[in-house]
Amino acid sequence: MNKSILLKNRPQGKPSLSDFEITEIEKPSPDDEEILLEAKYISVDPYLRGRMRDEESYIPPFELDKPIESMLIAEVVESNNKGFNPGDLVSGMLKWELFQTHTGEKLNKIDTNLAKPSAYLGILGLTGLTAYLAIKHIGKPEKGETLVVSGAAGAVGSVAGQIGKIKGCRVIGIAGTDEKIDHIKEKFGYDEGINYKTTENMQKAIAQNCPDGVDVYFDNVGGEILDAVMMNINRFARIINCGAISIYNQKEMPTGPRLEGILIKKSALMQGFLVRNHFDEFESAIKQLAGWLSEGKLKYDETIVKGYDETPQAFLDLFEGKNTGKMVVEV
Repeated sequence: MNKSILLKNRPQGKPSLSDFEITEIEKPSPDDEEILLEAKYISVDPYLRGRMRDEESYIPPFELDKPIESMLIAEVVESNNKGFNPGDLVSGMLKWELFQTHTGEKLNKIDTNLAKPSAYLGILGLTGLTAYLAIKHIGKPEKGETLVVSGAAGAVGSVAGQIGKIKGCRVIGIAGTDEKIDHIKEKFGYDEGINYKTTENMQKAIAQNCPDGVDVYFDNVGGEILDAVMMNINRFARIINCGAISIYNQKEMPTGPRLEGILIKKSALMQGFLVRNHFDEFESAIKQLAGWLSEGKLKYDETIVKGYDETPQAFLDLFEGKNTGKMVVEV
């Protein structure tokens, strides 16, 4: 039996289960030079919400009544391609289907000697690469500087904070529960944490936790938290715009403070980051992350949801903050 998860409706505001449809489809057979893949792990990520809108972006939107896609770990079960053998595990941008054929182009074989397969959707996958490459190219932290990370307990934020510690920074994390704050301090080495849901004045809380100001801000949420951090930045600060989960489900674009005056006064850099712009660095970046992982300098969390049919709900749970670290569906 084969199954596919389709985008049934374009969500208006927050997505719901009714926006997805799980259908049974025919199991395909590989043609010449093709391979047959069986899904093992599915990555669910906040950015997929943007692809559910019918609007121009850096990546084409999903089509209605067509399969959703994201990064998957899959096993080669049949091969007519000399570059792949049955039993190989690969990662790549694939459809949310139990079985699918593929040419093998842009698929990467994964080395389970370095880490377990699901890690290649997280710390050794796009989320780890995002944290590493965004800090390398935009954040450029120096020893003794202060780094603030929002979404600090998430897949990208937890890695970003640890890289900041490796670079010798004081690192402050922002998350949504006291449990997550304790966790990022105990497991990931954050110096301090701020629970934005119980903090009445974020601008003041950031000032108290960053007495020397903010030199680098790794932003995964946007919105009012970004506004509060911006009021505390130092001269020549670097602001990484990596995500904006606080506005992904908004029906209209909210209006916030005008930041241009702050950027000018502080001679600060604010830049958007897309990991796909640095594809040529993926191999070397994975080697660096794997090295830190083997040395014990990096740790990671996963929230594993079991069952293919649970994939839509796992995606929805991201917007409720129910994940710690990378959210992955184990098929």
